[in-house]
Amino acid sequence: MTFRMTILAKFVSPARCVSSRLWKSSDREWIRCIHTFSQSCQKSDTDDHRCPGFDKYKDLVGYFKRRLKATYRRFSDSSDCSLVYGRDHVYSIESDGIYRRNKRQAGVPDQVLDLTQFDGWEEKTKCRRRKRRQTSQWSVQRVRVSPLESHLAATLTTAQQEEQRCVVVRLREKNPIPPKIVQTLDKVFSFEWATEDVLFFTTVEDLCSIEVHRLNLNSNRNTFTSVYKATCPDVFVEVSLSRDRQILTINCSSRTSSEVLVVIPAAVTLEPLLVQRRQPDLLYHVEHWRNWLIILANTGAGLEYQVLRAPLSNCSMASWDPVFTPSHGTVITDMDVVGDHCVLVTKTPANQLELVVVSLTQPGQAYILQLPSWVCAIETRHPGFTENHCVLEFLISSPVHPPELYSLDPKQGRLLSGAAQEKDRSFIVTRSEARSQDGTLIPVTLLHSGPLESLKKAPLLVHVYGAYGRDLTMQFCPERRLLMELGWTLAYCHIRGGGERGLSWQRQARVVHKHKGMEDLQACLLYIFSSGVSSSANTVLTAYSAGAVPVGALCNRHPHLVKAVTLQSPFLDVLGTMEDPDLPLTIEDREEWGDPLKNPQHRQAILSYCPLHNIAPQCYPSMLVTAFRGDTRVPLAGILKYTQRIKEAVDTHFSRQPPAENTPQPNVLLKVRPGESHVRAGDLECKMEEEVLELAFIYKELRLNPPSAARRRKRPEADPR
Repeated sequence: MTFRMTILAKFVSPARCVSSRLWKSSDREWIRCIHTFSQSCQKSDTDDHRCPGFDKYKDLVGYFKRRLKATYRRFSDSSDCSLVYGRDHVYSIESDGIYRRNKRQAGVPDQVLDLTQFDGWEEKTKCRRRKRRQTSQWSVQRVRVSPLESHLAATLTTAQQEEQRCVVVRLREKNPIPPKIVQTLDKVFSFEWATEDVLFFTTVEDLCSIEVHRLNLNSNRNTFTSVYKATCPDVFVEVSLSRDRQILTINCSSRTSSEVLVVIPAAVTLEPLLVQRRQPDLLYHVEHWRNWLIILANTGAGLEYQVLRAPLSNCSMASWDPVFTPSHGTVITDMDVVGDHCVLVTKTPANQLELVVVSLTQPGQAYILQLPSWVCAIETRHPGFTENHCVLEFLISSPVHPPELYSLDPKQGRLLSGAAQEKDRSFIVTRSEARSQDGTLIPVTLLHSGPLESLKKAPLLVHVYGAYGRDLTMQFCPERRLLMELGWTLAYCHIRGGGERGLSWQRQARVVHKHKGMEDLQACLLYIFSSGVSSSANTVLTAYSAGAVPVGALCNRHPHLVKAVTLQSPFLDVLGTMEDPDLPLTIEDREEWGDPLKNPQHRQAILSYCPLHNIAPQCYPSMLVTAFRGDTRVPLAGILKYTQRIKEAVDTHFSRQPPAENTPQPNVLLKVRPGESHVRAGDLECKMEEEVLELAFIYKELRLNPPSAARRRKRPEADPR
């Protein structure tokens, strides 16, 4: 079975990041790779950009491919959200399409969508008549079933593109073969059913989504209506459905403000109702409870999030009444309304995740549910992926702990594990803080085996991001699990610019204060080493997208702090990008990085840390940079320019000062992949190839010898006598 990817974002924007401030995810891209490995790995059409240095890693690539494959298979039965529940049927997503079965009847599932029929979409020739393969090049991203199951809508994509196509299938009690597709929509980002025959959806053009459309399937001819169009160029629009399906929301958000409109499916006109007009520095999201709106807004102290409510009939900001405000230092990262309770995911000052359950019938009453100490990530399930709407189902995980399904009955206050899994106590999660240059304490999460004082010689992999108010990703990753089993220590540095300590954490490292992210990263590394964990010679620093900015800045100023660096789709030319308003994200991203064209102070700040514009002749760490040729978020030109300048700087340094025998010249490698992806989740085979190459790279650069794979003993030959 191939599992779908879907991200339901509450404040979402296709920035140089995967998702924005508040997000829900019912996907884990790693699990789909398990099934890809059951087929032979096909060689991607890659371009090494004339970089012959990859040959030296070939001896380790085969070894890690076998080890990684075995690791993925071990966790192939981990919890997932591959089932979609309708009123009468359960839908499952397979490698060749979508199937459904009746909840109350046994039997063979019916196929309602055949993915292999779309394999010729791009050619529009007789290619679509080729012999069908068992596994299609298309994969299902998101599925929505209409309330009474008359229609199903699903978005599809391929490994080579990010743009999604939405197909609408008419469902019947006995499905026709092939199933009847009544509408195909291009470049769809988000979509929800308002009624049985009305679908609201948004489309993406040049990474922008500013308009909401309505598809009406009621008549003989499908009709389209424009429902809402944003007037600001720096906003992103998406639609979502409340957990009780009583309201549909149109969320129009920028980096610093938002505006929400509500559509009531029970109404005749389906006209949007404005909740609160946009105003500077106001971010809010709404859910529905009875005839009230439950609002999560940054109206608390320090412009942090708190929970409020307002009557649906009079929902402007003047009517917002507080329901729950977290204690000082605790921040809200997600919100759900389940029954008569509001369930919040919060993060404590100690960087520990908790659940807070707030009664909506008796405001002021709330209780806290502790989660296991190793939990680093929570993914709540969309209502369509759970059969019991009176409970909240969610997955908990860490980078090395596979997802475990839990359910919460907020009325009873019971937290139940969905499966009895063996608790792995060999991996320890330690949360601590490093003091940055200005005295700010920066959270650091360490995952290790054994006491810290025994890890002086252990290799260390350090993760960092620090942008757009987004938390550092800490969901389960089989590659990280494999490294831990091989004796590595993992470190996650929650530097400012991210969202780990609330909205103020992002504001402290925006625009003219962006340099603080690099200072935080430096402080975290020095703190880790001073704690007796690893050393510079055994440390690898990894980041993707905008996380490459503090990494690149650190390498320019303190290249001796790490031995090697791996960067995926890195954002490295901050100045050049912010100077070009014709690029898709420049206008929107100036709220994060500044405007060097109109503000000299912004320009000077960017010049002080921009990775590309501060390269100097010196001994840099070894680098492995991977990118996608068609990536529109981070243009390839800046990455090519960066790697070329780094190589020239290294060559210049060593030509002036010949290296000693024990100081080899660092390797700077660039791997360019085909396709339009921005992060590795797009192409499963490509993702696995990248992971294997990275493992081989870091082992070779740290001069480590991986444990020899156990060999089978040969059976003794039979005695000829």
